[in-house]
Amino acid sequence: MSNPLQIAVRPLVEYVFRGGSIDSGFRTASTLTEGTKAHQNVQKEYREQDQKEVYLSAEIPYGDLVFVVDGRCDGLLLDEDSIMTIDEIKSTAKDIKLITEEMYPVHWAQAKFYAYMYAKEHRVDRMRIQLTYVQVVSGEHKRFVQEAELAELEAFAGEVIQRYAPYAQMLQQHKRDRDRSIEELDFPFETYRAGQRKLSGAVYKAIEAGVSLFAKAPTGIGKTISTTFPGVKAIGKGLLDRLFYLTAKTITRTAAEEAFTRMQGKGLKLHTVTITAKDKVCFKEETRCTKEYCEFADGYYDRINEAMLDLLSNETLMSRQVIEAYARKHRICPFEFSLDAAYAADVVICDYNYIFDPRVSLKRMFNESKKQTALLIDEAHNLVDRAREMFSSSLHKSDFLAVQREFKGVNTEVFQAAKAVNDYLISLRKQSGDKLRIEKDSPKELAALVQAFALHAERELAASGSRLPSPQLLDTYFACLSFGRIDKLYDERYVTYMEISKSEVSVKLFCLDPSYLLTMFGKGYRSRIYFSATLSPNAYYLDMLGAGEDDYTVSIPSPFSSKQLSVHIQPLSTRYQDRERNKAHLVKLLLKLAAENPGNYLFFFPSYEYMNSVYEAFMEERSGVRTLLQQGEMSEEEREGFLAQFDAENQGTFAGFAVMGGIFSEGIDLVGNRLTGVVVIGVGLPQISLERNIIKDYFSSAGRNGYDYAYVFPGMNKVLQAGGRLIRSEHDRGVLVLVDDRYLQPQYQRLLPEEWKHYQVNERTRGVQTFLTVET
Repeated sequence: MSNPLQIAVRPLVEYVFRGGSIDSGFRTASTLTEGTKAHQNVQKEYREQDQKEVYLSAEIPYGDLVFVVDGRCDGLLLDEDSIMTIDEIKSTAKDIKLITEEMYPVHWAQAKFYAYMYAKEHRVDRMRIQLTYVQVVSGEHKRFVQEAELAELEAFAGEVIQRYAPYAQMLQQHKRDRDRSIEELDFPFETYRAGQRKLSGAVYKAIEAGVSLFAKAPTGIGKTISTTFPGVKAIGKGLLDRLFYLTAKTITRTAAEEAFTRMQGKGLKLHTVTITAKDKVCFKEETRCTKEYCEFADGYYDRINEAMLDLLSNETLMSRQVIEAYARKHRICPFEFSLDAAYAADVVICDYNYIFDPRVSLKRMFNESKKQTALLIDEAHNLVDRAREMFSSSLHKSDFLAVQREFKGVNTEVFQAAKAVNDYLISLRKQSGDKLRIEKDSPKELAALVQAFALHAERELAASGSRLPSPQLLDTYFACLSFGRIDKLYDERYVTYMEISKSEVSVKLFCLDPSYLLTMFGKGYRSRIYFSATLSPNAYYLDMLGAGEDDYTVSIPSPFSSKQLSVHIQPLSTRYQDRERNKAHLVKLLLKLAAENPGNYLFFFPSYEYMNSVYEAFMEERSGVRTLLQQGEMSEEEREGFLAQFDAENQGTFAGFAVMGGIFSEGIDLVGNRLTGVVVIGVGLPQISLERNIIKDYFSSAGRNGYDYAYVFPGMNKVLQAGGRLIRSEHDRGVLVLVDDRYLQPQYQRLLPEEWKHYQVNERTRGVQTFLTVET
């Protein structure tokens, strides 16, 4: 007989009983807190002999499988006639009068399964099953009651297991095949590169010990395979059930897919799913999830089980293209399909936000599942600013005024709630003569008004039925939900800042230090592996990413010879006030480099404005150098086209002008003669801004170097990433030029990697000297 197959009641009955369409335009999205309050309010009415949150479990054999089903029922009530009642509480924003007894079969199924488990364990012949619906705004209750004999409940549970069994059998067979393939899997390259074995070992030991790892490993070492391979081996040893490979950019997702493709070529059988953003993968012209508009949303839950069985039985690497192909075959939404597949997969490749963002994280990742999951966090230096963004939220007065005008005479409650928020923000503007206000406390009065608006908006949206909901109301509602969630996270690591003008008032809950929340949202996972070529300085990233006392760190030296890289510092000021004066010198430098060492180059700039200005001057020289300019918004096809121009067979010189911190400054591989040299113009400092200055002041008041935290460290990280595009293998050779006199200052010198410190300083007075030819 197979090993027991553990599953909770809710996902079991959802698999069997879910049906219908993806919700029409609006998904009831009451906050978890509101739903919890509704449950608690009902449970407060229980009598002394009643119990709440009762854990139940049962073992159910089926063929060669044994299902271990468990869960917590909301209430276990002893009625006057001594019949036990299972109470299943469901919160809703809908008009409770519209809910009928047979509207939600899945709710009855969940309650009946709890009743079966209790009756079986306690040998009870008859059970009462009660569904209690509670309206989150009014608190109004509506109850439906049924009774069932034990034999009837046993038959029901058996039918549920029978309908779930084909899927479970497929997963069990896959698990056996998977574990056997992992046991036989060797490292998918002939040899380890220098440093790869050390990194792989550190990753495995961190997972084994159940701690986090912060790994600094140079570009070109093969970090992706050095983290995924030990993660896969940990699954084979039973340490993990699942890996999440988290990235900030689509281009680094491709590297992860390639790593699993390579391992599959060596015999690995693993279910790997890539989640692509909804707006990118949607089959329709507009991303509008209504059954009236989208045939892929209409009847989605009637077809999803068959589609999942088909996909998982026939595929292992489920890339965007594979997901789309099966979604079209079964006429289902590709985005929702990828999410459903992710819960069944061994490996999920996705953006950071599916784990860390409180607004969009995967809600069905239960604690037991997290304990057997490791997070592989690629290019982890990006997570600091991304986390600040995920843990912050804004509201704008103009949105509430627009809703107020739209719903005047249409819905009094929505109108009044929008007006209350708008009036509050108007009073804020009148009270303050400043264009900017910064406060350390959360705006509790505003938060209460926003919450009230969200509840009334939710009722209106839920009542819209098949009608297309108001886009303005929907957007404002979701902004309020976000604001409410972030307000609940607000602590001493936040500030509230308000920007005020004649026509607008914007309020932002701004997260300054994301380390605590990153730790909280990462809590429960067996291990978190943060890795990047540029986790430097080490202390800064350990601080900002929330390292604990027991966590591991590892720093892998560069495996490449210093002879492969010719490094030059050109002490030419690129400070904002000097840029126009020194532009001609910079163009001369770039032209001389191109003339002396023909090949393919990337020239990186700190901003689009500066890049475009230098590009225009460069083109006026009519040098014969072929060029390509990065655009602000580029489709995936345009990005691929840009990179394709870096051909090893190019004649003469080809130069790509790009922006530091952009899509071409990290996560791309231009191996060999595809890239001859990189020029990094400036020290990458972010532009002086309100938020950067708030961050600076916050960390300065906390005893750290606020300017470094807000400007220098993030800026130099961009420099290191851009320069790291050059040497990607032991065969690569190239020229790296750092253009700025600040590179000679100790503050910046100490942030240069060891492999760059054999630089040559070009003479200031003569402008540009001959660049050394790299040894071959």
